[in-house]
Amino acid sequence: MMRRNHTEVSEFVFQGFSSFQEYKFTLFMIFLTLYLLTLTGNVIIVIIISIDRHLHTPMYFFLCMLSTSETVYTLVIVPRMLSSLVGSSQSMSLASCATQMFFFITLAINNCFLLTAMGYDRYVAICNPLRYTVIMNKKVCAQLVLGSCGIGLLVAIIQIASVFRAPFCDREVAHYFCDIRPVMKLSCADTTLHDIINFIISSLVIVVPMGLVFVSYILIISTILKIASAEGRKKAFATCASHLTVVIIHYGCASIAYLKPKSENTRDQDQLISVTYTVFTPLLNPVVYTLRNKEVKDAIYRAIGKKALV
Repeated sequence: MMRRNHTEVSEFVFQGFSSFQEYKFTLFMIFLTLYLLTLTGNVIIVIIISIDRHLHTPMYFFLCMLSTSETVYTLVIVPRMLSSLVGSSQSMSLASCATQMFFFITLAINNCFLLTAMGYDRYVAICNPLRYTVIMNKKVCAQLVLGSCGIGLLVAIIQIASVFRAPFCDREVAHYFCDIRPVMKLSCADTTLHDIINFIISSLVIVVPMGLVFVSYILIISTILKIASAEGRKKAFATCASHLTVVIIHYGCASIAYLKPKSENTRDQDQLISVTYTVFTPLLNPVVYTLRNKEVKDAIYRAIGKKALV
């Protein structure tokens, strides 16, 4: 069924945080602080892993790729969100919206599968330690990273082609960036088929990697429990704790955002969920991997020590 007659829409206007007018400056300061912390933390992780030979292992190679991806991911969303909070123009051409949505989908899915690759790395390290260097060689690591990015690119192309195929009846987007659902609500065409396809794709790119990670951890925990020494068990759990923390929060937020029924939440609730995975979740990597990971902390101390000696 077609909706009302439409006029040609050449740009979208984003309502942003219009429900929180009196708190805009406060939100701006909070989001700016978190954004700067995210950028700084992820850049530090990438630099430390690059310069410290102790961290030239598959686990930290994946972490470096994840930090790079998260940095670009925030650059795609947060600067424009911050500009809208200080009263700058909130309009965006359809081409710009499609570009933002393309990079957002690509990087979000890339992050999901990179976390899966990190889970597989931990599984091999703990369950098959004698063959770890053979299985997790440079070629395999590169293939896992390229595969993660490739899946993200493929899904993004399919989604963009689907979303921007039909004309739009309205230009007011009830959101602060070009996310799939808020934009599709403006379509003149019946979106039932697209909604079904979107749910299937979301399920596959969230549930499948999440399932693989949790299967890995079931096998990891069963192996750890067979370790005779308490010290050995503690060390094995410690190597997985940081990754598992990030996985639970990352997939939890993604599931709430994209696997819930279409009309279950209000607009403000949807925005709150979106803020969680566009502003707070990217901060997880630097916080968790610098505060909870001894090897990264030691590498930072070594880098600071070397600089002080120069």
